[in-house]
Amino acid sequence: MEADGFVCRRTSVEAPGVDRRVSGDTAEVHLQWLGGRFLHGVERLDGAFLPRMRVAGEQDFVPALHKAPLETSTSAEPEMDYEGLPQEAATSTHMLAGAVAGIMEHCLMYPIDCVKTRMQSLHPEPGARYRNVMDALRQIVRTEGYWRPIRGVNVLAVGAGPAHALYFACYEKIKFSLSDAIHPGNNSHFANGVAGCMATVLHDAVMNPAEVVKQRMQMFNSPYRGVLDCMGSLLRQEGMAAFYRSYTTQLTMNVPFQALHFMTYEYLQELLNPRRQYNPSSHVVSGALAGAVAAAATTPLDVCKTLLNTQEARAVHTIQASAAGTAAAAVGAAGGSRHISGLGKAFRTVYRMGGVPTFFKGVQARVIYQMPSTAISWSVYEFFKYIITKRQHERRLQGERDGDQ
Repeated sequence: MEADGFVCRRTSVEAPGVDRRVSGDTAEVHLQWLGGRFLHGVERLDGAFLPRMRVAGEQDFVPALHKAPLETSTSAEPEMDYEGLPQEAATSTHMLAGAVAGIMEHCLMYPIDCVKTRMQSLHPEPGARYRNVMDALRQIVRTEGYWRPIRGVNVLAVGAGPAHALYFACYEKIKFSLSDAIHPGNNSHFANGVAGCMATVLHDAVMNPAEVVKQRMQMFNSPYRGVLDCMGSLLRQEGMAAFYRSYTTQLTMNVPFQALHFMTYEYLQELLNPRRQYNPSSHVVSGALAGAVAAAATTPLDVCKTLLNTQEARAVHTIQASAAGTAAAAVGAAGGSRHISGLGKAFRTVYRMGGVPTFFKGVQARVIYQMPSTAISWSVYEFFKYIITKRQHERRLQGERDGDQ
């Protein structure tokens, strides 16, 4: 890969008056936009983010979108590509960056996620009927309190860390392995899609219980005092199966979602950032657009998942009343079918409650949630991957210098 997230140059110490090194707190950052380049400005970076040791003969690293021409007084050094991490450090780096990205993504966008859950209610209470996202937020804060939109965020943060750590580590490993097998040295959209699907299986296995508790806490007039009360109540009344009742539906939704998400993101990166360098603007734009496309396409499945997670009372009563309509079904109803389970049953329930338009309830909130959510996730992930990789590379160079002395 030709990308050079780091451009490393060794300045000749014998050449007087020649010092092209970039100081630790100032770096010129050029942003590329759809093939056109323009000077964005001089970005000041704090030394805590980009620490620099001023040692004679040291390799300096310049984050850039294109490789700066080397002066005649400098000798060529191998470039460090932050996308191509050393194999021994890649997994831990991806997991740490992914965990931080996942926690920030879910916590920052949690109020919008709360609105989405409520707007997907099939038969909302009179006090939980909203015109749009902003109207929902205003009503929730006014009638239920300032902190109500973030109730349950703690359980999501606990689940998001390990879930996203596995998610990004699995994605990167499978993506590079398959890409090398299919198109050595090049990006493969098929590999991106397969990697996204496989990563989703691991992610949802960890995240699904947190999603169930989160959505029960988000519902209007939620009867639970807190996260532990919600978990205990679910275990006592519905059993362990309650935490994974929507797992197959979650996978059915997230596998196409992530396939679309990753393929769109990688495609947009080829357009906006073809050399695959650390470019915050391209990560934000690509992530936001990829999230919007995937979110809109998979909204019907998300509505079914919300129904399975929340077991909305009126929807359950509708199913029980329908089941009691025939003698054979009445026997089953008498047996105590109190829960909606399975994607097929969820689809039938959603359709019975309002027809085809019901499958797109909350689509506006879902897209508004996913656009900044995926933009935050990708930009934070790429930033931490860049920083962690840079420090690993600097430590390795320092070790080499110490070994040479």
